[in-house]
Amino acid sequence: MLTLGIETSCDDTGVAIIRDEREVLCEFLSSQIKDHSKFGGVIPEFAARKHLENLLPLVDAALRECKITGRDLDLIAVTRGPGLMGSLIVGVQTAKALSQVWNVPLIGVNHLEGHLFAPLVDAEDLKPPFLSLIVSGGHTEIIDVEDFGKYKLLGETRDDAAGEAYDKAAKILGLPYPGGPEIDKLAKTGNSHAFDFPVPLKNTQKVEFSFSGLKTALLWQVKKFQEAGEKIPVNDLCASFQRAVVEALTIKIILAARNTGRVNVSISGGVSANSTLRETLSRNKHFKAWLPKLNRCTDNAVMIAMAGHNAWLRGEGRNQEVEANPSLHEL
Repeated sequence: MLTLGIETSCDDTGVAIIRDEREVLCEFLSSQIKDHSKFGGVIPEFAARKHLENLLPLVDAALRECKITGRDLDLIAVTRGPGLMGSLIVGVQTAKALSQVWNVPLIGVNHLEGHLFAPLVDAEDLKPPFLSLIVSGGHTEIIDVEDFGKYKLLGETRDDAAGEAYDKAAKILGLPYPGGPEIDKLAKTGNSHAFDFPVPLKNTQKVEFSFSGLKTALLWQVKKFQEAGEKIPVNDLCASFQRAVVEALTIKIILAARNTGRVNVSISGGVSANSTLRETLSRNKHFKAWLPKLNRCTDNAVMIAMAGHNAWLRGEGRNQEVEANPSLHEL
């Protein structure tokens, strides 16, 4: 079974073709990071226009790479939400048109379910039940995967997502967008205990997150150095901030694992590329962490194709009208 995956939820245009459950035949990704970095964040209207420019050429490239035509496909899977409305519309409407022209069935995929599948692309041994931490610029939540298609939200962030907190922290420190990779890079040469930043919700017995207070603590620390006319120790601040974020995430995963009895935890989303988080989770003794390859931590079409293929085999999405839904949340 050949599945074409299309991902346009934010600022990355992704196209991939997989065979059956997880054999990746080809994958392409056009990133807009350089286009948006000068603005310090993603400009929705600009992102949608770039998707319009990039999507069909990437689809053509994928078909050529696999030496097939559109009519050879068995399924088209496209992200329907959550995300930026303009970006989602480009992907969904393009997928609809291709579905009609090629007479290939179409299924809409929840972007969060796509992230949930990202570590499974290269992990044949990971099977439900397991926990899934989705940690990105827009989401930070822990899901109990009882089975594919049967998900229970255990907890999420009260305010900022972890990735959003990284971007805001980078802005406070005068670092370029996106902030996560910059902070991670500078933290490698910093002292993670130079500043005693609070670990949000460390002692609560609820599976939940909060990062706005940590961001504020960083802001006030920077202001102290500025008011004193002293040089800001950026590397130490990055390392200390990152330590607090990683500890907050780890504590709540351990809590969720203890509450549910799950021994396997998949990690996905852009923040799953963070080196300290990957190292910390990989050597923990409370659960086995399953991490995606670095190129599949961020938005990509392979995860969308895989999630769509699995949902189609479960009998979901058939004869269902696919519409863009930027507010789509629960799986």
